[in-house]
Amino acid sequence: MSKKKLLLFVACLAGLLALQIKFVLPLMYDIASSDLFLVDSKDTASPLPVSNDMTALAFGFCNSYIKNDLGEDKTVSFSGQPTHAWTLGNYEYIVNADVEIAPKDAPGASHHYVCRIQYENGDDVSGAANVENWKVEGVSGLSD
Repeated sequence: MSKKKLLLFVACLAGLLALQIKFVLPLMYDIASSDLFLVDSKDTASPLPVSNDMTALAFGFCNSYIKNDLGEDKTVSFSGQPTHAWTLGNYEYIVNADVEIAPKDAPGASHHYVCRIQYENGDDVSGAANVENWKVEGVSGLSD
């Protein structure tokens, strides 16, 4: 009886593998290659650092977010320009810059931070100067 069970197990396993290869994987490939995940936007991604009005605004809003997050008990001094800024497409940006953070009446330390920020109004950039239209997704590189 155990030989029959083993043979049945192997046959079922082979059937499941064939089902996955013939039906499930082609379906997944069709879904991945479709326009289901396509975001139609005028802002295209770039693997190289860019500098434009939107990255300048993203840099300024990231700096404001960091300053508000650190509070009044620390002195914060930002660089004049970001080290690098990238667009991920669909008005999402990565900003890389330096900041000097010092507790009141103590020497400061320089930090290199990365900020991910999203402009939420899409192709309508008329409200880009309004902080309410931006959302900071995350900041890293600032240790306490």
